[in-house]
Amino acid sequence: MKNFLLVVAAIVLGFIAIASLGGIIGIAIGAAIAYYSVKSFSKATSLPGKLGWGIVGLIGLSIALGNFPAIIGIGAIALLYYGYKEWKKDKQDDYHSSNTQDSFHNFEREWNELSKKH
Repeated sequence: MKNFLLVVAAIVLGFIAIASLGGIIGIAIGAAIAYYSVKSFSKATSLPGKLGWGIVGLIGLSIALGNFPAIIGIGAIALLYYGYKEWKKDKQDDYHSSNTQDSFHNFEREWNELSKKH
């Protein structure tokens, strides 16, 4: 039942991420414009240059803030990533724990057989 609920949650999170993909791209473009304008603003020496790059930075910031609901999509992608990582870790732990239990069990069985012979 737990695995079924995890799969259903992953499917729902996947749909949320896909539906938010346009907004995520919008945030990325706005953040890139804002970042580039801040770097150019700091390099500009004249007042018109600083004013122009400041306006471009505000435009980039407004693009990024206009797509703010896509943060839910970014959160869904993050949850999918960490959930996948935990699921793989649990599978590996189960594999290693079952092998170590079998190894010790086999060792004890062999030891008991050797002890009986002597």
